[in-house]
Amino acid sequence: MALLTRLILFIIVSYGSNLSANPWSQQTKPALLEGKIQSIGTYTNGCLAGADTLPINGQGYQVMRLSRQRFYGHPDLIQFIQKLGLSTQQQGLGTLLIGDLGQVRGGPTVSGHRSHQTGLDVDIWFMLSKHPPSVLLTEQERENWSAASMLKGNTDAINLREWTKAQVNILEAAARMPEVDRIFVNPSIKRELCLSQVQHDWLRKIRPWWKHEDHFHVRLKCPSGNRHCQSQEPLPAGDGCDAGLAWWFFCRSKKT
Repeated sequence: MALLTRLILFIIVSYGSNLSANPWSQQTKPALLEGKIQSIGTYTNGCLAGADTLPINGQGYQVMRLSRQRFYGHPDLIQFIQKLGLSTQQQGLGTLLIGDLGQVRGGPTVSGHRSHQTGLDVDIWFMLSKHPPSVLLTEQERENWSAASMLKGNTDAINLREWTKAQVNILEAAARMPEVDRIFVNPSIKRELCLSQVQHDWLRKIRPWWKHEDHFHVRLKCPSGNRHCQSQEPLPAGDGCDAGLAWWFFCRSKKT
């Protein structure tokens, strides 16, 4: 299975490529594999055949950092973003600012990520655009705006001027979608959710991870029929508000 996956990876990236440094970032058209849409390999070592393009503007969302050309994904991911954007708009929360999905054929990027390789990962800013939905950001704004951190400076404390009920509602909406496997957030954000008055049944999908103080990272499950897609290990039982979460802060205290 592993050998077959590596062979498919090589075929997809080398087709029409001169195999120069990081050829994945130089591809401009989706790969085709037996006429099928396929996420192939693992989230950190894979590729994508039959990618869809996320329109840069949609109901409840706008795409940032257009110059990176990382607005491609499996159709399931495109539909997820569009559903979450619509939910955000209908709740009157603002406009989602969408960061990186993946490259047109997936694979490793030249910067920023180890994952995002199979068209099933997306970064979404915690910061929301407060412009009316009809107002589109300029190309310069999309390139130059910085995502706001949800933490107070270089601390573990939540910045309550930035962190609001809106972010909680959006995370809950995303976590409750059945296609979502897990969502990575900063450990302090996970802790804040654990301590808040929210239902805990969806917190299992919210996983603490390094950084992620200015955006959350949504990872979808392997789509049905994508036989070369390799799932991540199942999530542990429970809401994750336990010793596993406490470890992150213990680890940080030891470093400092």
